[in-house]
This record gives sequence, structure tokens and C-alpha cells, in this order.
Amino acid sequence: MHNFWTACGHQHLTRNARGWMSPTPDYWRLWLQRPEMALVPESCKEEIRLHQALLDNPLMQVAPAQLQAFKDDDARENYELFLRFRSDVESAGSLESAYMAWQHSGNIQLPPLFIDVVVQAIVCNVLADEQDAWVWRAAELLFRRQRITIEGGRVLSGDSDTLDTLQATGGLGEMGRLLMEGGAPLKAVDVKVLHPDNAERYLAQREGLGRYAFLLDMTHELQNQLPHGLILSMVNARSGLKALSVVLGRWVQHFLGVAVSIEPVQKVDDPAWRWHVGLDATATALLNDLYQGTELSTQRQQQLISLFKLRFDNPQDMRADVQGKPVYLGLAMNEQGLLKLKPQNLLLNLPLAREV
Repeated sequence: MHNFWTACGHQHLTRNARGWMSPTPDYWRLWLQRPEMALVPESCKEEIRLHQALLDNPLMQVAPAQLQAFKDDDARENYELFLRFRSDVESAGSLESAYMAWQHSGNIQLPPLFIDVVVQAIVCNVLADEQDAWVWRAAELLFRRQRITIEGGRVLSGDSDTLDTLQATGGLGEMGRLLMEGGAPLKAVDVKVLHPDNAERYLAQREGLGRYAFLLDMTHELQNQLPHGLILSMVNARSGLKALSVVLGRWVQHFLGVAVSIEPVQKVDDPAWRWHVGLDATATALLNDLYQGTELSTQRQQQLISLFKLRFDNPQDMRADVQGKPVYLGLAMNEQGLLKLKPQNLLLNLPLAREV
């Protein structure tokens, strides 16, 4: 999977003794080529000079006066953010160490884009030997906002930015946008649900609009209407929730060094419910209310995508007061049908016996 998701720069990282990812000079060169940092025709001489110097020596020290000489305020701010980001990662020694430091600080002074690109590169490390398309597609939830739709009883997750772009351009980029603004009819873009018939095509996609144009079926249980009014319920063998459980389990193992098993569940029927973690802001609020016994409105109930049960393989890794008990996880969309998973919640809020 070395050529998968190359835009995040994972191919320019090296593993340290702990198995965490440390940057090489080429990693920083790739950042300098991103749209936020790349030169444009309007770039002033001072920006051009500094950009070339950083390409030659990505770890060079930059004096404040060099940035003050920029004529464009936005360009100056982008460089300040990049240099802060570079300093944080180099000081921490790895992307994982920097990510944990940001989360523990509670005051992240970097744009969400920076954090999402870091998470994407870390996911590539976590899934380095994975060949399952569903696991890779589920992993997108850790760093890409999703739009959830329900069609025919199926819960489908699509990349929000990609769907919005396709809707605005008909899949033809800026030309498509202009044509649509001019009233020209465009052929609808065919967005596919990930399926055994197209799984290889998903894995073969490189960068570009098609990279995130596959929907993930998050339906855990399928129901078939049988004669005489009977309903047959079956677990979806290719549920995106099962694939997401795999990703989250490996995420915890990679960062915290503890083995856990995670499985989707339909409800929490546990009188001894002791611990829960919301995987996003909406789910956190929902689980808190459920734990307190607050009755949820029908609308809020419909926002809940799934519950999960997490168990520690070794109960000794848990705090003594909850040892051996399951941890319940929740995943939910907001009122607009959007889901932004927060993978850091699993790293900061599990009942560990020791600090990590």
C-alpha cells in the first residue's frame, strides 16, 4: 500500500524504534508544495527566495524579519503556521508524539487541516500491511468529515467535501462549475457504494476527486421480508462499522500499547454500565444523556449511527474500579447529517491503569 494516500506524505516518513513515524527532509518539501504553501504568480521576491531556500534546506531556521518582509499577509501567516508545525514535530521526534502533545495541551494552535493530514499519515502506518478495502475506507472517517444518508434502511457514509464538490461541478472541476453556473446540463456523477465488484478500483485510486468518491455502507444489520409477515435479520458481512472497529482497535494499540477488541452493538443493555466514550461531539452528548437516564427525542435518537462495545484483552490494563467491565462507544451525526469523528477521544478518555 506504499502508493496509497501519498498526498499526506507517509512515504517520506521513517519508523523509529517505537514504530512511530519521524519526518525526513522530503516530508517537509512535500508540505512546501501543498496549495497553502506553493508559490503563485503574485508571490513577492522575498517569499520566492525563502521558499527556494526551504526547498534546499527544509530544516533551516527562519528569522522573523524574513517573514515580515512578505507583502502578502496570508502568505506570511501560512509560513508562520508551517514553521510552528515543523517545530512541534521535530521537537517531539515523531508525528505520533506531536499528535499526543497537541491533544494533551488542550490548546491546539494549528488549523484542523494540519491535524487531519497528520492523522492520515499515522493511519497509513497503523494499516501498513492491510489489504482490505473496507478497512481503508473506514479509516477515512478518522480524518475526513462524512455526510450520512439513509436510503432504503441502509446507512451510507460519503466524504462530505467530495460530495459537495461533485454536486457543485458535476465532477468536471472548475469547468463544470462554470457550466453549471451558466445553466448547462451536466451528466450526474456516479458515486459508488464500496462493493466486492469495485473494491480493487477503490484500492487502485490515487489522488484526485475519485480518491474519496466511494460510499461506505454503515448498515450493521440487514432485514429481509419473508412470507407470512416474517422478517429475517442478518448481520451485514461487509458492514463499514465492523471495518471501523478494526481501525479503532489498531489505533488504540498503536498509541497506547494495549490490546482491545471492539464490536458494533445495537443497544446498551447493561445495568452495570460504568464507562463510555463518544467518538464525536454529538455522540458524547447523547451517551452522557443516556447514562444519566435522560429520555432522548426521536430526532436525537435518529442521529445515533451506532454503539460499540470495547473490551480490554488484558483487564489489568484498566483502572481497578472498572476492571473487566466493557467500555461503550458511540458514533453519531449532527443535525445536518454530518459526522466528524474525533480519534483523539479514544486516546484521552479510556480508563487506563497507567498514564501514557
